[in-house]
Amino acid sequence: MEGGDSNSGVQTALLTSGENGKRVRFVRRNSVNSLRNDFMLRLPDKVRTGLDAESPFDIDVSRTKGLTQGEKEYYKTQFETLKSFEEVDAIGHSETSDDEYEDEERIQHERAMKISNYANIVLLAFKLYATIKSGSIAIAASTLDSLLDLMAGGILWFTHLSMKNTNIYKYPIGKLRIQPVGIVIFAAVMATLGFQVFVQAVEQLIANEPTEKMSADKLMWLYTIMLSATFVKLALWIYCKSSTNKIVRAYAKDHYFDVVTNVVGLLAAVLGDKFYWWLDPAGAIALAIYTITNWSGTVMENAVSLVGQSAPPEFLQKLTYLVIRHPQVKRIDTVRAYTFGVLYFVEVDIELPEDLPLKEAHTIGETLQIKIEKLPEVERAFVHLDFECEHKPEHSVLSRLPNSKD
Repeated sequence: MEGGDSNSGVQTALLTSGENGKRVRFVRRNSVNSLRNDFMLRLPDKVRTGLDAESPFDIDVSRTKGLTQGEKEYYKTQFETLKSFEEVDAIGHSETSDDEYEDEERIQHERAMKISNYANIVLLAFKLYATIKSGSIAIAASTLDSLLDLMAGGILWFTHLSMKNTNIYKYPIGKLRIQPVGIVIFAAVMATLGFQVFVQAVEQLIANEPTEKMSADKLMWLYTIMLSATFVKLALWIYCKSSTNKIVRAYAKDHYFDVVTNVVGLLAAVLGDKFYWWLDPAGAIALAIYTITNWSGTVMENAVSLVGQSAPPEFLQKLTYLVIRHPQVKRIDTVRAYTFGVLYFVEVDIELPEDLPLKEAHTIGETLQIKIEKLPEVERAFVHLDFECEHKPEHSVLSRLPNSKD
């Protein structure tokens, strides 16, 4: 693990690990308890001031004194690594099934998605009425956003149903990758909306034609509809944001975005009507830029998860600890984890005794694979057994696609 900028000589990482795929060495006797005790003994006094009195193995780096920012990050990471090792040991001792909990969680996720979709239908109808009544382009931008919310909600719901119904013969490793693909499509639609609104608002500014003033009756309807929509979306954001499901969190992000667009749209429409007409299209342009920036970032984030990016060093260390603690493993040749959708694919190469019978070797590899796949971050694990670690890598990395023969 990376340390800070200290020269105190006490910043020894819990596990020595190179870059993804490099060979690592680790002593089996170093359980999490021995690692923690050894680490705690070597802590300098200026770090001990941040330890929790009730839970001495937890640290609050904000309470420490005399540490640089790099050192604070280092020690915080070390304590988090120890906690991740405890999670690994808990997996080895836990044999209970979580099916009931997973079913309950799935029902909560589906409820959140259904409520969001129904709310989007109702709010779209009301905001269409507000757009017709006010004639504001900023309100129109917010209404178009609600229309695309409904479309995007349909995309996410279809994604969720597709993941539930999997033909293992047609999709032998499941369809979890549909989730980031669905979110990418969702985000791309939202970014497209932003660009369309931007063009329309710029055209209105260039035309330099003030919109008609709203009557008191129209303003009352506008306030009622937009503020009601804002409060509903705020409640849905609070309800969805704590979910562990990535699709539900995409809904939560959309609800939060709607709160922003509703408030900005209402302010732009009212101020443009009362004071300067150009505030209305200017507000629409601000919303469009926010939409494009926000959802373009979401596209990049989910696209990266599909291209095989390496897991962070902290997770590789967690895997290394799990593997070396497994029975009969002499050495670790390779620990590799990379994104293949929402979760990681893991590849592990281990060295076993040369004279070990095939039946025992298979049992060791299979039980290790099952243990790794119990980690919540892992979708699938591949364990390769060998009798030495001095050979070249088993796989080459392609830098270009093979020539096709058509």
